[in-house]
Amino acid sequence: MRLRSLFLLLLLFLSAVSIDAQNSQLPQLGKSTIQQIVAAMTLEEKASLLVGKGSGQAPSGPMIGQMQALVEGAAGRTFDLPRLGIPTMVLADGPAGLRISPTRKGDANTYYCTAFPVGTLLASSWDVDLVNRVGQAMGNEVLEYGADIILGPGLNLHRNPLCGRNFEYYSEDPYVVGKTAAAMVNGIQSQGVGTSIKHFAANNAETNRNTLNTFVSQRALRELYLEGFRIAVQDAQPWTVMSSYNLINGTYAPESFDLITNILRKDWGFKGFVMTDWGGGKDWPAEVRAGNDLIMPGNPSQVQAIIAAVKEGKLDEKDLDRNVESILNIVLKSPRFKGHRFSNKPDMKAHALVARQAASEGMVLLKNSDETLPFPDSLKKIAAFGNTSYESITGGTGSGDVNEAYSVSLSEGLKNAGYAVNENLAAMYQGYLKATKEGRPAARQFMVSVAPTPELIIDAGLAASMAAVSDVAVITIGRNSGEGRDRKDEEGDFRLSAVEKDMIKTVTEAFHAKNKKAVVILNVGGVVETSSWKAAPDAILLAWQGGQETGNSVADILKGIVNPSGKLATTFPVTYEDAPAAKNFPGKELPSDQPSQPQQGFMRGKPAEVTYEDGIYVGYRYFETFKVKPSFEFGYGLSYTSFEYGSPKLSSQSFGGNLTVSVDIKNSGKVPGKEAVQLYVSAPSGKLDKPAMELKGFAKTKLLQPGETQTLSFVLDAHSLASFDETESAWIADAGTYAVKVGASSKDVRQSASFTLGKSMVVKKETNSLAPKTKINELRPAR
Repeated sequence: MRLRSLFLLLLLFLSAVSIDAQNSQLPQLGKSTIQQIVAAMTLEEKASLLVGKGSGQAPSGPMIGQMQALVEGAAGRTFDLPRLGIPTMVLADGPAGLRISPTRKGDANTYYCTAFPVGTLLASSWDVDLVNRVGQAMGNEVLEYGADIILGPGLNLHRNPLCGRNFEYYSEDPYVVGKTAAAMVNGIQSQGVGTSIKHFAANNAETNRNTLNTFVSQRALRELYLEGFRIAVQDAQPWTVMSSYNLINGTYAPESFDLITNILRKDWGFKGFVMTDWGGGKDWPAEVRAGNDLIMPGNPSQVQAIIAAVKEGKLDEKDLDRNVESILNIVLKSPRFKGHRFSNKPDMKAHALVARQAASEGMVLLKNSDETLPFPDSLKKIAAFGNTSYESITGGTGSGDVNEAYSVSLSEGLKNAGYAVNENLAAMYQGYLKATKEGRPAARQFMVSVAPTPELIIDAGLAASMAAVSDVAVITIGRNSGEGRDRKDEEGDFRLSAVEKDMIKTVTEAFHAKNKKAVVILNVGGVVETSSWKAAPDAILLAWQGGQETGNSVADILKGIVNPSGKLATTFPVTYEDAPAAKNFPGKELPSDQPSQPQQGFMRGKPAEVTYEDGIYVGYRYFETFKVKPSFEFGYGLSYTSFEYGSPKLSSQSFGGNLTVSVDIKNSGKVPGKEAVQLYVSAPSGKLDKPAMELKGFAKTKLLQPGETQTLSFVLDAHSLASFDETESAWIADAGTYAVKVGASSKDVRQSASFTLGKSMVVKKETNSLAPKTKINELRPAR
């Protein structure tokens, strides 16, 4: 018996030696060409590499948090093939910071990540160098926590104020979107990890997001909804792009050859790979054929569907080879392939400082009557009203959320800054918030929104008693939203509730009666209505959602440690109806035999469609062209100092391929400050309708001392002058006189100049892609 056992062991040993010998003769990733690797793969291995490494535990594969074997709480990972030296890659969420589980089974340590400011706040800084630094810090956490690719940033346009994920995205303007995203991508990828810019493309609503058919013209796509992605791709070459859930002109985005191969790769020169959003699309072979390389999160049935399509002649195996090559090119860059030994110990203190600075740089001072802010040194005692004075909202919900170690509320930030926050009022709010939470579900479940706590009613007597013992009132209004659902034009959401308005009115009147002032802080992720109540308070600070250091960052501005320099990257309309997309957002549901499913998790809703009738007139393009007055315009933001704009100097009076515009910016006030300067271009009348003005450059000064001047320069190239002509499938610049407008906002133009283009020019031909089957009746200005 013993001899038999020894004989069996010998056979196993010889078999292992034989397998090792065979494997040693196989090509290995990094030592052989990718073409040799692909040639050595079986059809099943190729198909498996194109599908995320699902466990088959659920019909759609493992979802968020089922990647515990490598990094707990990561969103997914890719297929590994050890015999050819191909490791897995871990993919994790992260538009506002890496999102992984802070706790691990059998491990007493915690693995918190930094909650950085949301995308809209970062764009409101108008500072690409700052955004790059945030990206570097974020990328370091991705690296040191063992992930390879972070699923962000989000680039979708603020088409409508009510999109539930606007907080993740940057702006209503594609130039701001593209330049901000490129800075973030370059910052993250400088750490040796990858990004996945998303959601490609025209994903501007969350309602029925998995089934929504978006009808949009080629021109609106090229000039608005694709332009930010183009800039990010060409300026930063992200490792990956994530295709969106929605259909575009009748075809699911991940199944669109026009979108993924013609536009992304042929027109723009994208070098990385494309992955689906989690559960995106329906036809797996069609996704492979379109050039959508990776299907996430993946399950075995998808692998089998791809194999069957090849065997049945419905899918060319060369399409698999092409997609495998795209993925392997990125695997070669990944930390796991390079053998990085992650520490699980990024420098969280340093990253918190980056988050604090970024938050204060992107907050926007909307109103400041009689120099209410910064608070004078004599001001010591503050009465803090509003639920979110005590429980700040650091970021939105869903995949844009972060598990941070702590968050600083406004009241804590004020105390940290040396102010005395009225303890009786604070105790009343804290008791109220504790009582209303009892029996309610946890607030931080993925893709689950908890109804906000109604504001505490503040009567005139309480307000008067606080005014008698406090130096100033701070009133915080909070809003949150997230993935899977859109906001509503209702009281308590886009509009302030009656209780919130009454609180502002009652508190302001009580403090004014004592010759004291009241300040409103907007702790919101998206646009809210301001026109009906903004006259009441003395100052309004738009704090957005500033991440874990929100309270400290707000206090830095209120105290004057930081001079606010943020400006709006999205328009605040007077009423929701003034938004050009208001009448058809988020779209209409179509007749269906299937019951509507809740927009929660990865479930699908009813078939639905939306037509982008606003065309190219989104945001300030609409408000300026159609002369509709906003509550606060695009680019608007106040400072504690003032700035003078010198006359712009043009490198030439005629355009010859590129042109430089230089302008001197002087701090003409009494305190140091930064100024975000915007360059707009107005095109001559031509074949196509044009917006009244379009942003074509921006820059932020350094911290200028009183009396100090800095020269800023902007370069206009041919693309800066061009519009997309659908009949030519090309970017065309019309001959004529172009106006250059340098200003502090879209309405506050300080200086202007002009130059001429002597002859119309075709700037660039593009593939004729994504044409709608029927003409869209788009908004057009009267001629």
